[in-house]
Amino acid sequence: MSLRVRKGDKVVILAGKDKGKSGKVLHVFPRKNRALVQGINMVKKHARKSQQNPQGAILSQEALIHVSNLGLVCPVSGKPTRIKTAVAGDGSKERLSSKNKALITA
Repeated sequence: MSLRVRKGDKVVILAGKDKGKSGKVLHVFPRKNRALVQGINMVKKHARKSQQNPQGAILSQEALIHVSNLGLVCPVSGKPTRIKTAVAGDGSKERLSSKNKALITA
């Protein structure tokens, strides 16, 4: 199954604790159907004592989120949209916004 979300895309969160927030996709995990989005789904991680953290630390980092909870932002309207794929004249595929047929570039 091909995912319609790619690295570098701007997405809005459709469901979950961060619903309504938007961010940039940092990494996509196609086999897990999940993505890592900048500033979204933040979790606390406890760090062991080390040279960098002599006292230890509690770090905040992004966690994976399921791609079904992401909506790609249309470059024209700025609202979430679905994606259609079309074949260009030279034979390459391109992604289009289903709302207003705008070309989506990552």
